[in-house]
Amino acid sequence: MSQRKSIKLGAILHGVGGNMAGWRHPDAQPDASVSFSFYKEQALKAEEGKFDFLFVADGLYITEKSLPHFLNRFEPITVLSALGGVTSRIGLVGTLSTTYSEPFTVARQFASLDQLSDGRAGWNVVTSPLEGSALNFSKGQHPEHPLRYRIADEYLQVTKGLWDSWEDDAFVRNKEAGVFFDPEKLHTLNHQGEFFSVKGPLNIARSRQGQPVIFQAGASEDGKTLAAKHADAVFTNHETLESARDYYQDVKQRAVAFGRSPEDIVILPGINVIVGETEQEAEQKYWELAKLVTIQNALDYLGRYFEHHDFGQYALDEPFPEIGELGGNSFRSTTDRIKREAQEQKLTLREVALREATPRTGFIGTPEQIADKLQAWFEAGAADGFIVAGGVPSSFADFVEQVVPILQQRGLFRTEYEADTLRGNLGLPIPINQYAADYKSSTASVDAPATAATSQVYGGKKEFYPIPSTDQEVMICHM
Repeated sequence: MSQRKSIKLGAILHGVGGNMAGWRHPDAQPDASVSFSFYKEQALKAEEGKFDFLFVADGLYITEKSLPHFLNRFEPITVLSALGGVTSRIGLVGTLSTTYSEPFTVARQFASLDQLSDGRAGWNVVTSPLEGSALNFSKGQHPEHPLRYRIADEYLQVTKGLWDSWEDDAFVRNKEAGVFFDPEKLHTLNHQGEFFSVKGPLNIARSRQGQPVIFQAGASEDGKTLAAKHADAVFTNHETLESARDYYQDVKQRAVAFGRSPEDIVILPGINVIVGETEQEAEQKYWELAKLVTIQNALDYLGRYFEHHDFGQYALDEPFPEIGELGGNSFRSTTDRIKREAQEQKLTLREVALREATPRTGFIGTPEQIADKLQAWFEAGAADGFIVAGGVPSSFADFVEQVVPILQQRGLFRTEYEADTLRGNLGLPIPINQYAADYKSSTASVDAPATAATSQVYGGKKEFYPIPSTDQEVMICHM
C-alpha cells in the first residue's frame, strides 16, 4: 500500500473530553485530565491502532465557566515528553502559543522533544484566541487578529531559523583529535525583525526528521494563508464533505502559490466519533451524553467563543440575539459561523447553545457507516486524514478496534508503520538545513534575486521550490 494513498489519523488526548458535562458520564474517569495512567492507556491504544500522532490542545486562560478539562489539566510538552518514553512510533503533537512565549525557548522545547522521541515531535501553532490570556502574561491588552498573525509569521521564521543552527553532520565528536564539532557547520541566526531580536544559535541540534512538524488551524481567509505558508499539517473542522473539499482545494492552491508542492501539506479535519453496533445504539450513546448537559452548561460553553459573554441575560426561546462584532478578536471563524447559521436557520438561543455544547456530527453510526464516510471524504479530495476525538468515553477504543480494521481491509490505512519519524509516517519531506551546501546551491539558480527557495527530500530525491520574499507582508487571522 502506497504511503501517499493511505488515510492519516491523529488522536486527541482530551482527558475528560471537550464536553461541558462529559465528566459526569457513568463510564468517564473524572480525573482523566490529570491522570498519566489514562493518557498512557490512550496513547498505547492509538499506537496499537497505528495512528500517526497524538494531539494535545491547550489554553492559557480559564474562568469558573471553562470546560472541566481545561480547569485542571497537564501542560502539553510535559505530558508528551513523558509519553515519548512509553511509545516508540506514534507522533507527539503539542499546542503552544506564539503570542505568549518566546521563539528561542519554544524552538528549544520542541527540538528537545524531537530529540527525546527520536524524531516524532510536532508543534500545533496557535496565537491564543482568548482575550483574558493577556492578564496572565503581564500584557496590557490582547493583540488584535492581524497583529497576532504578523507576530506568528515572524515567530515561525525565527523558530525555523534556530532549528537550523547546526547542520546535520556538525557534531564530529572525535575523541582522538579533540574535535567535538565542526565550527563551519554552526550558524548564528542574528535575527532583527519587527517583533523579535534573536541572536542564536540554538543549543540543540536537529533530529532525524530535520525539524518538528508544524501544525496549524486556519479557517479564516488569512488563517488559510498562514497555514499554506508555514504548516506541514492543518487541523480543520467541517460539517459537510462539500465545505471540506472546498477548504482542501483552497489551502492546497495557496501552498502552491508559496512555491510549495500540494503534497507538502496534509489537511486533517477533526471528527467526533460515536460507534454503535447499530444506528440506534449509536444514537442512544449520543443522547446519553447530550442529556448530561444543562442549559446553563450550554450557555457557558457558548459564551466562551464570545469573549465569555453572558448569554443568560437573553430569552432562551427567542431568536439568537444580535451581538454585533462580539467575539471577532477571539474565535473569529467559529463565531461568524454560529451567527450565520442562527440567522439562516432561524434558530433560538436555546437551540444554538445546545447544538454547540454537544454537536451532532456525521460520524455517529455503525463501524461500517463511519468507515464509509471516512472513505468518501478521503477519495473525494476533502481530507488527507482525520483527527479523531471520542464523543463518549468508549468512542476512541471502539474506533481503534472496530473502524480501523475496516479501513485496513479496504487498503485505506496502514497495517504497520512505514517509518519511525512523524514526517516519515505522514509522508512529509525532510526540510534541508538552510545553511547546507546543497540548499545554497539550489537558491543560487533562482532567477529573481529577492526570492529564496525551499528544498525538500522525497525518498532521497531533492526538489526545490521558490518561495516569495519574506518582505511581502502577509496578514493572517486565527480560525
